[in-house]
Amino acid sequence: MTRGNQRDRDRERAQVRGAAKGKQKDDGLTPEQRRERDAKALQEKTAKKAAQAAPGGGDAGSKSNKK
Repeated sequence: MTRGNQRDRDRERAQVRGAAKGKQKDDGLTPEQRRERDAKALQEKTAKKAAQAAPGGGDAGSKSNKK
């Protein structure tokens, strides 16, 4: 029941695939700083949505389906 070097090759391929993805979460921020940044972005997003929903505000009608 020998597999030759297949196991070693599979390990190397897995390492290469894992390295290609990289780490997305490593932005140099502490969890507290990240939480604050995300909260600010969410507030901006909701404010923008509220401005668009208000009559005459924002970019109302930009989602029309013109063909």
